[in-house]
Amino acid sequence: MFRGNYIQGQFVQVSGSESSGEWITRSPADLGDSLGSVAYSYAAVEEAVFSARNAQRAWRRTSLEDRVSLLKRYQEQIRIREAEFSNLISREIGKPLWESRTEVSAMVNKVDITIQDSMKLVQPFQIPAVMPDTLGSCQYRPHGVMAVIGPFNFPGHLPNGHIVPALLTGNTVVFKPSEKAPAVGQLMAECFHAAGFPAGVFNLVQGEREVGRRLSVHPGVAGVLFTGSYEVGTRIKQDTLQQHWKILALEMGGKNATLVWDDADLDVAVHETLVSGFLTAGQRCSATSRVIVHQSLLEPFVERLHAKAKAFRIGHWSEEPFMGPLIDSSAVDRYMKFIGIAAREGAELIMRGKALELSRPGYYVAPTIAWIQTPSLEQTRRSVFQQTELFAPALAVLGVADLEEAIAQANETQYGLVASVFSKSRDVFEKCREELEVGLVNWNKSTVGASSKLPFGGFKKSGNHFPTALTATLYCAAPVSSLEVAEPKPAEVLASAMPGLNWS
Repeated sequence: MFRGNYIQGQFVQVSGSESSGEWITRSPADLGDSLGSVAYSYAAVEEAVFSARNAQRAWRRTSLEDRVSLLKRYQEQIRIREAEFSNLISREIGKPLWESRTEVSAMVNKVDITIQDSMKLVQPFQIPAVMPDTLGSCQYRPHGVMAVIGPFNFPGHLPNGHIVPALLTGNTVVFKPSEKAPAVGQLMAECFHAAGFPAGVFNLVQGEREVGRRLSVHPGVAGVLFTGSYEVGTRIKQDTLQQHWKILALEMGGKNATLVWDDADLDVAVHETLVSGFLTAGQRCSATSRVIVHQSLLEPFVERLHAKAKAFRIGHWSEEPFMGPLIDSSAVDRYMKFIGIAAREGAELIMRGKALELSRPGYYVAPTIAWIQTPSLEQTRRSVFQQTELFAPALAVLGVADLEEAIAQANETQYGLVASVFSKSRDVFEKCREELEVGLVNWNKSTVGASSKLPFGGFKKSGNHFPTALTATLYCAAPVSSLEVAEPKPAEVLASAMPGLNWS
């Protein structure tokens, strides 16, 4: 099934003598379902970067109209293979099929949004008479070779969100998919190949952590576009510390809060919280993990949340469940460990997560609802359970008496990606939007489900101020300014304008 790396316009299998290792990838939804063995090579990083560098000069000179045409062909290839993409995403990471279909739709839409909306942000512009007799102008220039390092949870949509704007602005790309989702990465490469992109413009290298590190630090790479955990993003930052000229667009996790205020529609708040906490088994950077509820609604909120959390279906992706498995055994072990931590920290486990044994063996778990009994800012600050991104279906619920306290609680974590506010009052929402230390604040809508027509990025440990989605073109191109004088004045006239020049 696996065809190797995609370099210089062709798939190249890793030979035995060149292999740096291999792994077998299995579906987390059915451990009996093996997708095959993937070999990788450290030498392929050098070959892919060399290929991309050689192709970049011609690609940047390709007209925008031609680049758009090729991206539209790539989009059409995704449409043609939409069912294959959806099934492969579900099979490889366990995501329910209905959810995988929405991911593929986002991949298709990303092309149109980039062409129609994002490219407007990097259009050249002019300022007449910016100085006396001088035209000011600015054009945007691609950086060069962009390394895209993808996550497993959205193995198509999230790397696609970097790759499309990078290519459209004139960069070439070397893409390393997550080692947990190599097959989806390969299918993307097949679509680029079928679309007819020039050799070397798009390249794919498979591999594990060390392949990603070598790609990030390669001197021929101008930028690293990464979506994943804070820990991996930090390593990329550390590894490239001496390469200060590199663009690093790092989208890194969240510990997202939902605020449920005293005038909220309780049923809506419960529904949206359940969806945002447990969709994709909590394996979203935008997943809700802390729920801060006004004391007057706390008990009915917890009761309804618990009742609904027991009622949704968990199972194999083909059976249309709401929630599938975690990605691997280490994720399950980590999840179980943090449930114990929550209990030791004094939380009441209204619903205690556990590993599930279903008809098909996989990494299935039940969700967790932990009721924080004596919440305080100091307790939150010291809580391992409330400070750590779990990437699992776990909610911490706590009560507060006033809005200032709620906002302070939401801001007390080290992350700052997204928050939701449930209230009938726009004043409450506006105060939260002003004071919450996050990159996205939603009103009566869950923390998940961002729009590619808006910027997506966070503060603190969630990112480094290069939001993706709509604004991705801004980190894919650099402004180059010019002062232009088409018909300069004679030198003696220029000299006469400055005192002290005794030139004859």
